[in-house]
Amino acid sequence: MILILSEPGDDTVRYVLPYLERRGVAVLWWDPATFPANSTATVHFSADGRRKLLRVDDDLHDLGEVTAVWERRPGKPVIPSEVTDPTHRQHAAWTCGDFVMGMIESLRARRLPGPRGAVQLADNKLVNLARAADLGFVVPETTVTNDPAELVPAWERARGRLIGKTALPYGFQLDGEDHGLFTSPIHRRHLAGRQRLRYEPMILQPNVDKAVELRVTVVGDRVFAAEIDSQASRTTSQDWRHYDDQTVRYATHDMPVAEQARCLELVRSFGLNYGALDFIVTPDGRYVFLEINPNGQWGWIEELTGLHIAEAIAEWLTADEGAS
Repeated sequence: MILILSEPGDDTVRYVLPYLERRGVAVLWWDPATFPANSTATVHFSADGRRKLLRVDDDLHDLGEVTAVWERRPGKPVIPSEVTDPTHRQHAAWTCGDFVMGMIESLRARRLPGPRGAVQLADNKLVNLARAADLGFVVPETTVTNDPAELVPAWERARGRLIGKTALPYGFQLDGEDHGLFTSPIHRRHLAGRQRLRYEPMILQPNVDKAVELRVTVVGDRVFAAEIDSQASRTTSQDWRHYDDQTVRYATHDMPVAEQARCLELVRSFGLNYGALDFIVTPDGRYVFLEINPNGQWGWIEELTGLHIAEAIAEWLTADEGAS
């Protein structure tokens, strides 16, 4: 049985389901956000072995039959409204979250993208930049700091072509506006407000010239490289996640074998079976590593390029059933 952990409206899961159905494997799609209100679980250890049972509504599932876990976009346990005391609610949330994590992590099953600890480590931008540099990737000159005194020297080293981005893979909202998610240029006028840097570290890098950008998706031992012509639009020139699908071209990319091998090595070095890597290809043909997202989105890539990522995920989930 394949256990998929994700919210019920996750369209990315729906890309993979038909391929799993063709292979005739049982699939349990469960969102931990339904626990404990609409799900119950029991884990039992004894001299005779272990037993893990998950009841969703009226259906009882033996998690001992799970051969692979795909942790896509699971929600966190939601405590029922009947628990009204704030401290009790917080304690229940911690307990439920810890229980679900332990139940899933202790399954004798293959994992995509990988063990939770490996995902958390790879999600750290400093760690994945350092690991990429150690493996021989070209990485931009990078300063990560909350010291306001470092901003002007970094800006001068970049000759005024400096970009900044958050050290976390998500942003925040202030007064209804999004902040911190996208890569942004740092202009001279921003230097006057450099004291604000003290409140949280920022990643500072020179603005690397781009021919195209790449999103490289690794599934097991397969590499899928997609090319993003981000420079075709001012909207996406700094960060293709602003999206301008009417102007920007997406295509498959013939990545050199040596670079593909490095991508595989990086993903494996974290103990992962999946990773989404971002690159710049410079006008002179260099591949500049930006970051790895251990659980990055790929459905849009398959739609726009025809790369068979969903099928590869289904193949990986159903291969060598019973392996731990």
